[in-house]
Amino acid sequence: MRLDQIAGQDCGKKDCPAVFVTDRDTIAVQGNTLDRATPANEAVVEIPTAVLKEAVRALGW
Repeated sequence: MRLDQIAGQDCGKKDCPAVFVTDRDTIAVQGNTLDRATPANEAVVEIPTAVLKEAVRALGW
């Protein structure tokens, strides 16, 4: 899967909260994992509101 970052800091170590678009017409979010039960292959992550707003602007929504 291809990931293109559209929001979030470029901190050089690739460990900052970020939002990506994929080549599968989906959005991927990188953030801190939260302690919440989820189905297999899923997770709940937390990102700053500013990163999500940046992603929405980048997508032209």
